[in-house]
Amino acid sequence: MLVSLPFGICLLLASRWSWRQWLLVQRQRGQMTQKAIVVGSLDSVEHLAAVVARNRSYGYQVVGACITGATVPEQAGGLPVLGGVDGLMATILDSGADAVIVTSSDATHPQMVRRLGWDLEGYDVEIIVAPSLANIAGPRVHIRPVAGLPLLHVEQPSYRGASRWAKGLLDRTGGTVLLVVAAPVFVVVAAAIRLTSPGKVFFVQERVGRDGKSFGMIKFRTMVEGAHLMRPALAADSGNAVMFKMRHDPRVTRPGRLLRRYSIDELPQAINVVKGDMSLVGPRPPLVEEVSGYAPEARRRLLVRPGMTGPWQISGRSDLDWEETMRLDLYYVENWSIVGDLLILWKTIKAVRSSSGAY
Repeated sequence: MLVSLPFGICLLLASRWSWRQWLLVQRQRGQMTQKAIVVGSLDSVEHLAAVVARNRSYGYQVVGACITGATVPEQAGGLPVLGGVDGLMATILDSGADAVIVTSSDATHPQMVRRLGWDLEGYDVEIIVAPSLANIAGPRVHIRPVAGLPLLHVEQPSYRGASRWAKGLLDRTGGTVLLVVAAPVFVVVAAAIRLTSPGKVFFVQERVGRDGKSFGMIKFRTMVEGAHLMRPALAADSGNAVMFKMRHDPRVTRPGRLLRRYSIDELPQAINVVKGDMSLVGPRPPLVEEVSGYAPEARRRLLVRPGMTGPWQISGRSDLDWEETMRLDLYYVENWSIVGDLLILWKTIKAVRSSSGAY
């Protein structure tokens, strides 16, 4: 027991992880997937098609749509429209679909879904009902049948309590360890910055933290002195209505490009983590002028501390547009957990090595 149980658990975890990685690779190649048809209104079909296309690892390949309503377009969200709700059974069989995803609309009422289930008896076709919920993690959703109705109970997001205390302890401990381990890197980077361009080693920039409070975020300087004065002339070419990011920013110094590529310039933010201004994991810390242009829903990003890393950093960084950045950050704010933070920290190592979207 003392040898076999822990050794067997390690082998089991390694085996499951290996098979999962193999499956993800196969699905990225378009294999090991289920062909699916989406049924619902035009808006709901377009939204679900975009979500499925963005997450190919889930194993669904949407091959067509059936639109409810009087007028049926030729395409919906880039998908061919195979018809309406009438004759749905024949459409499913002709398409060779493995699954039918029913979205919420007036025409997809419970009786329609039940009749569809009866018609598909004996066929190897799965019925999936997609409720009108978005960006809510599984642990917050519970199904409780009441009088034959499967009611979805959605828990409120938690921003206080013991889990927040544990997150604070993890942040300060991890930040301290990071400062100690990265001390030799600090010396080398500081020397490279001072020898290649005049100016200070560290760059302190005002950012907005939790509850809208400003703080000075510390980074290694990667631009020439007075770079902020050059920004208005470059803003028109950034390609983002809210966040300012340029792939080839002329203000970045030669060592600065290397520091940005591997996110070394962000190591001093560990000081902000120890001070309590930032967290190891959280939304991207926004600039003051960015917050002034926030829509009301975007301000929910300020309910938690910003992070050194987060969903933005592991999902493409500066290659993402503003809408996708906000969606990822809001999902984190609404569904954060300690396990999720540890998973993001693990994925950050891969993101730093690939340097995708870092400029």
